Amino acid sequence: MTTDVSLDALGDGIFLIRLDRPERMNALGVATCAALEQRASEASAQRARVVIVGGSGRAFCAGADLKERKGMDLAARLAHNGAIRGAIDALANARFVTIAMLNGVALGGGLELAIGCDFRIAASGITVGLTESRVGAFPGAGGTQRLPRLIGVSRALQMMLTGEPVTSEYAFSIGLVNEVVAPDKLEPRVKDLAAMLATRSAPALAAIKRLVYTGIELPLAAALQLERAALPEMLGSADYAEGLAAFAERRQPRFTETLR
Repeated sequence: MTTDVSLDALGDGIFLIRLDRPERMNALGVATCAALEQRASEASAQRARVVIVGGSGRAFCAGADLKERKGMDLAARLAHNGAIRGAIDALANARFVTIAMLNGVALGGGLELAIGCDFRIAASGITVGLTESRVGAFPGAGGTQRLPRLIGVSRALQMMLTGEPVTSEYAFSIGLVNEVVAPDKLEPRVKDLAAMLATRSAPALAAIKRLVYTGIELPLAAALQLERAALPEMLGSADYAEGLAAFAERRQPRFTETLR
């Protein structure tokens, strides 16, 4: 297994997955993707509540490693794309909460990785974009589907058809990133957010994610039925009993249930 992706436990169920190929702007090679998917699996096995995804050096992730791909035949190129999709889907489908910490450029597959996460917190002054049209391709690791659902069809088409990156400030204005902070404040802010999320009931957060991401694809009536069906397990949980007790006693709840 490559050492290009690290997994660090930060305490309280918080983990940091860091892409560590600064000399390649953290580009997603085949081995890097396999390592990223493996680190997501390891975090889940360790009962992660929140996972931060970040990059080393001056980039978050410059996307697919095109130097590596250039020498591939069609079958290998498709397999490379599948590896990128597998890594992104491992995070997108995780029951723990994910935060993309955008310290630098997030382009192509790098932005697809970020929009596969639940939150995106970006440093000011960076650029992000789905730039595949500039090399004769399209975003094939979820970008054509996730981006319109996030920011709307018109803005998503503009970003993908032009292939032009946008600033983090503009990305915030259209809802592509949740927050923009000064570069030196980025990691502390993300860790503060992770710490706050880690105090919430992990099964409750997982249920919210499932209901939102599944329900948004359904007609409203079916989505509301999905929500109602989830209530008995949640309202009968130990964490909910603790939440009610803490409310009555005017103290912070101490949730103990973990993700199964």
